Amino acid sequence: MKFYCIADEDTVRGFRLAGVEGRAVRTAKEAEAALTGALADADVGIVILTERVAADLRRQVGAVRTGRDRPLVVEIPGPEGPTPGRKTLRRFVQEAIGISVGRDEGTAVKE
Repeated sequence: MKFYCIADEDTVRGFRLAGVEGRAVRTAKEAEAALTGALADADVGIVILTERVAADLRRQVGAVRTGRDRPLVVEIPGPEGPTPGRKTLRRFVQEAIGISVGRDEGTAVKE
């Protein structure tokens, strides 16, 4: 199973340093072509998208998530940081299980 990253040039370069293949995209059309190529590769098990790229492909990403078992599509913040107002993974887990997991974002750790 392979990982595949579709993102801006800097993010793709960083993932390549970790051994993850990918394609740098600048437009929604390039992103759509990259996603189509990743979906055609049966070895790709996880597709990593920056939030900006995922926003450009929202319809396609939704179709992959609801209509296919593979690949898993993961959204990560891009160089500009997380999308304001978007729930973090920690927040999703806290809402799902009803308990606090770790420390809250923005809480300083006292040593």
